[in-house]
Amino acid sequence: MLLIAQNHLQLIVEVFLVLLVSLIFIINLVPLSLSIVTFLALFLSGGLVLLFGADILFLVISSSQNEFTHPFGPFAILGVVTALASLKVMEESGVNVHGLKRVVYLLIILITIFGGLMHRSFLLLWFIGLFIAYLVISKSFRKKSLLTLKRIGLFLVVVVVAFLGLEGISRITGMTIFSPLLRLQRIEQYAVSSIKMVLNNTQLIGHSASSSYWGVEGNTAFAEGYISLPMQLILMFGLPLPVFFGTLVNQKDTIDYMLPGIMGYTFDFGYLGLIALIAFILITLIVGFKILYIYREKRENNTKKYLGKEVLLIGALSAFIAQALVGLFIFNRTINGMALLSFMFMAALILANAVTLKRRTN
Repeated sequence: MLLIAQNHLQLIVEVFLVLLVSLIFIINLVPLSLSIVTFLALFLSGGLVLLFGADILFLVISSSQNEFTHPFGPFAILGVVTALASLKVMEESGVNVHGLKRVVYLLIILITIFGGLMHRSFLLLWFIGLFIAYLVISKSFRKKSLLTLKRIGLFLVVVVVAFLGLEGISRITGMTIFSPLLRLQRIEQYAVSSIKMVLNNTQLIGHSASSSYWGVEGNTAFAEGYISLPMQLILMFGLPLPVFFGTLVNQKDTIDYMLPGIMGYTFDFGYLGLIALIAFILITLIVGFKILYIYREKRENNTKKYLGKEVLLIGALSAFIAQALVGLFIFNRTINGMALLSFMFMAALILANAVTLKRRTN
């Protein structure tokens, strides 16, 4: 049938369209007041604290982990930033939010600790997301002194201390999984050969068949699954798509993990695929910030109808930008697999605000 995806790119596009249509209806039909959005943001953030904490606990107890920070890291940014933006709206309205602010700051600290212990790429995503959120919130609420040398220095100190702390924990406990230096060594070991492979075999559309993991026979050399949605989703629907089993590190991971996303997407979809991805990201950001400007004007004109949507959009934009930066230029896994589903959700959540559904009146 026409709607059954024949390759991974078709599946990605179809799932995104389903997400977009679903979120358009939710954004327009569900009453997203400021109080409801704030509650949902706090509930989401608290749930992720428990999830990340449980993952760390199982890592220490049984040396097993699920690395929930990859797929749910952007949702942590969405929840916390939405809550922070809500606090700013409440403060401007004269509401006393000191108690609620302590709760949000506690959630930020716990997510930083649990998520950072699990994976270094999460720390990068997390700090970049919070930094972008600071800029967006300051701009949206017309605050001065967006950046100062003191704040930039403090941000860098926090990043350095976090990574040094992880390395110290790794040395003390003997658990190399916590070591940022080990991760850098793995990147150095695998990335150079992977970059050469990508540059030597990428074409305008897809890549040369001889460079594929599947070999020359039986492959299309395009959208073969180096960039894909979760394997469980593909298997659940029984789709006729190639999936990677047991090819960790020396096959798929040279594309999936050890390279920036621009390399992974270019290899699987070709140079035109990379151009399309960048265009999609830029269009999403332009639309998102345009809608955010409209929401700000309505708020400043004392229209409270869109306050919930405004703070939710700030959270989605912060998560989307952070994930795009880390995924495209540092770790492909931050924008691949289950994390790709999160990325598509953030994009759909942003674009859904651009569509308004009106109830028909007789």
